[in-house]
Amino acid sequence: MAEPLLRMTGVQKAFAGVPALRDASLTIQPGEVHALVGQNGAGKSTLINILTGVYRRDAGEVLWQGRPVELRSPRDAQGAGIATIYQELTLVPQRTVTENIVLGYEPRTRWGSIDWRAAEARAREVLGRFGIDLDLRRPLGAYPTAIQQLVAIGRAASMEARLLIMDEPTSSLDEREVEVLFGVIRSLRDRGTSILYVSHFLDELFQVCDGVTIMRDGRTVGEQRIAETTKLDLIAGMLGRDPEEIRAAGRTRLRAERTTGGEVFLEARRLSSDRRLRRLDLTVRAGEIVGLAGLLGSGRTEAARAIFGLDRVTGGTLEIGGRAARIGSAREAIDAGLAYLSEDRKAEGIVPDLSVRENLTLALLPRLSRLGIVDEARERRIVEGFIAALGIRAADMDQPIRELSGGNQQKVLLGRWLALEPRLLILDEPTRGVDVGAKLEIQAIIRKRVEEGCAVLLISSEFEELIEGAHGIIVLQEGRSVRRLENPGVTEAALIHAIAEPPEETVAEAAE
Repeated sequence: MAEPLLRMTGVQKAFAGVPALRDASLTIQPGEVHALVGQNGAGKSTLINILTGVYRRDAGEVLWQGRPVELRSPRDAQGAGIATIYQELTLVPQRTVTENIVLGYEPRTRWGSIDWRAAEARAREVLGRFGIDLDLRRPLGAYPTAIQQLVAIGRAASMEARLLIMDEPTSSLDEREVEVLFGVIRSLRDRGTSILYVSHFLDELFQVCDGVTIMRDGRTVGEQRIAETTKLDLIAGMLGRDPEEIRAAGRTRLRAERTTGGEVFLEARRLSSDRRLRRLDLTVRAGEIVGLAGLLGSGRTEAARAIFGLDRVTGGTLEIGGRAARIGSAREAIDAGLAYLSEDRKAEGIVPDLSVRENLTLALLPRLSRLGIVDEARERRIVEGFIAALGIRAADMDQPIRELSGGNQQKVLLGRWLALEPRLLILDEPTRGVDVGAKLEIQAIIRKRVEEGCAVLLISSEFEELIEGAHGIIVLQEGRSVRRLENPGVTEAALIHAIAEPPEETVAEAAE
């Protein structure tokens, strides 16, 4: 085998004494498409940031084309022939296609001005390699995301990169655009460019990658050829589970009674959205917790957002309370009896400069107001009740919410939605980032509401939380619901097997 283009070994990195990388390694051959996979927090981004000169490693060795190298800045990395296309495109949409491709590397005339004729010729030649024909003088922002993604690749190619790092390159592309991108990747590989491909969509790896590195808890735990592994093996490595145990669980038929519960409150059939939700089949009854399980990128959050009206529904049907529903906004969802606790507490939940009281009653204000005037006495009674009922630890209700612990912030947000007395509570990672005590308290609050007849749709990356808390678990893969497992009787190994194995039938087909 030829000398590796890149070899990283024994890489370590800590932030404020907390290890992010403990013993990471990565080897990429010339002209290879190499996948890097792992759960959130596995260390992928930190390893890439060291490779691209954003961070300095604490220990370990980096060999580039067989020689030790110190990449002290992104410019050092670019100078060595390493280019990165980030998930959030770092292009300038107001500038033309040509300007974006040559930005920072503009050809100059003998007098020092930009040679636009040469710049356009370079842009045309670069895009022509991939069969892309664009109006080079048109602003890049006028083109769809897929075209912008290809222009970003063209820009990297114009730098004559030896290694191109792609971070979640298909996250905003549809199926046709993904195929175009894969064609470009294969073309780059055939020209001798190596590609480090980072993606949560594991099925894609088997279409376009040659090798794969698996990371977990800051360590590299596996490196192998993609042809010699399976999706189940990748998932088992990412989660630190025994693949044979998972396979054995998959061969065992679960024997459990289906949940009878109360009346059906929400039913989705073949529901799809403009954010890679391709087919969701789902039934939630009153007094029932239904879990959504799957890897990152499986469509769990997209399912919640489509049901709550935050993403545009492009197909399928949704029934609420036995009637056809078309939810187009959060306000319509709330009026229909739905509530949604989002995954990102800081970005989509708390308003940090407002008080506990103001955060808790934010969604309730229309019901507390008359002619634009808030009934403050009633508001305070409601907040006092939830502080006591949820065990919110705060100096008083007027304390800024930013001063509370993560667990108490989460309880305030939960109180915000419970105050609406919803019939369906959609919870996306409700216990993430909170301590064990707060986690148990939040789970107890949820169970109490379910006993009172509330329906719950629970999204969690913790399999144990789903197995212990949900009556039924819907498994999603690549934006599709593929199985429903019924409790009691679900084991962690059986759940992982359901997530990993190709579906034999969809939920709807199983019901039919």
